[in-house]
Amino acid sequence: MSSALPAPPHVLITGGAVRLGAVLCSTFARAGWKVWCHYQRSADEAHALQERLAAEGHTVEPVQADLADAAQRADLIARLQAAHGPLQAVVNNASLFEPDTGDDFTAPLTRRQLEVNLVAPLDLARRMAATHPDDAPAGSCVAIHILDQKVYNLNPDYFSYTVSKLALERAVSLQAQALAPRARICGVAPGLMLVSGPQSEANFAAARQANLMRRPLDPADVARACLFLAENPAITGSTLCVDNGQHLLPLPRDIMFVVDDLLQSHLSHHDLPPKLD
Repeated sequence: MSSALPAPPHVLITGGAVRLGAVLCSTFARAGWKVWCHYQRSADEAHALQERLAAEGHTVEPVQADLADAAQRADLIARLQAAHGPLQAVVNNASLFEPDTGDDFTAPLTRRQLEVNLVAPLDLARRMAATHPDDAPAGSCVAIHILDQKVYNLNPDYFSYTVSKLALERAVSLQAQALAPRARICGVAPGLMLVSGPQSEANFAAARQANLMRRPLDPADVARACLFLAENPAITGSTLCVDNGQHLLPLPRDIMFVVDDLLQSHLSHHDLPPKLD
């Protein structure tokens, strides 16, 4: 009788070297998954994460690709399958977050954000599913698309980014129908977790508590939600809001700009404290 342990499930986490991606890699690795940590330019960070988790006894393998390039996406999935067989999960975390408005967006920037934030996640999910045979068990793989609470709490800032995430949110249920029963498709819509774009630390300190729970959102909570979806075979076509209820507080602009306006208003209506000698 063989005493070999079953092989761990494999997950590809895009944008896995830094920020939420690094938390996702750590969470899945510590739960017993073999993690493929995708990066585009963050090679040093990806290998440092690999070393930290290896010291804990976990397996993380960095893999490089430009997700805006369809050929590189295809090669990425082919490389992983050739190395260790089909993936059991992909967490589509990588995204572009570039400022523009409905008045000034440019076609090249909008197309690139759509390619990375919408087309790439859908493409990686279908390519992963295609590596599993037609008679594979139902739900033999899962794609988790990382969204944004903005898709349920619209404001016009970051126009092209928001359009791309809106399309991806609608695609969760559509792709779940298209790839069933072989693959499951889920979404996670986080709130503000980390300093974003040109945001200052002071702005972030105020903005991160603008939610129903009046407390900062821990990226580890978002990662645990992704792990839950990956390991629960009964969930597909659904999106979890993991944002401390931020999506239930409608704002006229992105939270960063709202906080800036409030801080400026406060300073303009209050005398600064006297200088101490």
